[in-house]
Amino acid sequence: MNNARAGSIRVKVVGVGGAGGNALLRMVKGGLRDAEVIALNTDVQALRKLNGIYSFAIGPNATKGLGSGGHPDAGRKAIRESSEQVASLLQGSDMVFITAGMGGGTGTGASAVVADLARKQGALTVGVVTLPFSFEGPRRRAVAEQGLYNLQQKVDTLITIDNDRLLPSLDGNASLEMALKAADEVLRQGVQGITDIITVPGMINVDFADVKSIMGNGGTAFMAVGEGKGKWASREAAEIAVSNPLFDAPMQGASGVLFNVTGGKDLTLAQVHEVAEIIRKTARPDANIIFGVVQDKKMKKRVSITLVATGVVSARSFEEVEPIDDGETASSSESTNDSVGKILEFSSANGHAMAGAGETRKLI
Repeated sequence: MNNARAGSIRVKVVGVGGAGGNALLRMVKGGLRDAEVIALNTDVQALRKLNGIYSFAIGPNATKGLGSGGHPDAGRKAIRESSEQVASLLQGSDMVFITAGMGGGTGTGASAVVADLARKQGALTVGVVTLPFSFEGPRRRAVAEQGLYNLQQKVDTLITIDNDRLLPSLDGNASLEMALKAADEVLRQGVQGITDIITVPGMINVDFADVKSIMGNGGTAFMAVGEGKGKWASREAAEIAVSNPLFDAPMQGASGVLFNVTGGKDLTLAQVHEVAEIIRKTARPDANIIFGVVQDKKMKKRVSITLVATGVVSARSFEEVEPIDDGETASSSESTNDSVGKILEFSSANGHAMAGAGETRKLI
């Protein structure tokens, strides 16, 4: 194994669109570490709410800072207009996560282009996105499916969280805000879990070359976190991880599996073996399996597992997805006062994206 760890591996998380930006904000509040965060949006007002997050308004001429109006075509035009600046923001990345909510305009339309920019620079590129709730309507779902198809063509690995799968785990009286927070927390766990696999030193290390061997051209992926405690901690954690109901693709039949076991000083070889056996039996017999082991003194009598399985088969058939004709960018964007465009300047002198007049946002 190579010894490239946190000191040399640069991980960036890019939130695209409104949902992507909100997910970033909750990730940061939830303690996301060892990663740089960047928010991209066509809506300047939405970017201004992302305190402490590096924000860049894309497509100043295409959308005038007013958003995409729910049109993916406007999102695509915006990111293409700003592709050089966004490429410079991604420069030097070893791994790029792209998080977005599919079904709207900017996230759906721009995410695939962002992924393409990252991948062309040699970064391992992973999409971690959500699909809308069914109650948001069939058109939004259809737009989301098309965006998902486009994104899958440009990322190394795609992890999809279907919001409908969250509903059974929520209280019947849960608000929409609580449901969206739950979806964002799953996104955070996915990004943080994979980042930890790379950056947290362990008794048995998983290095970046290992991660690339599993996730490079990994296709559709399943990601889960499981935790157990007490006498059967390892078994409980492994069974929770392999049966996680939140992801669009089940783990069964995975061709590549990457997992990390974290336990206290009381973690035994037998426990690690038990975890590995449960996971191995769920994957394909010829699956490429790589794992790491980390000791954490706070994890006494507890075991936590972060699992990524690639090459899984999604229930959805992308071949059946029909393109959505979303028309041209909203005409209201075309006629907006040019002064709005000045708010969207990219300052190459100091490398900051201007999210408001005289205002810059820095990387955390």
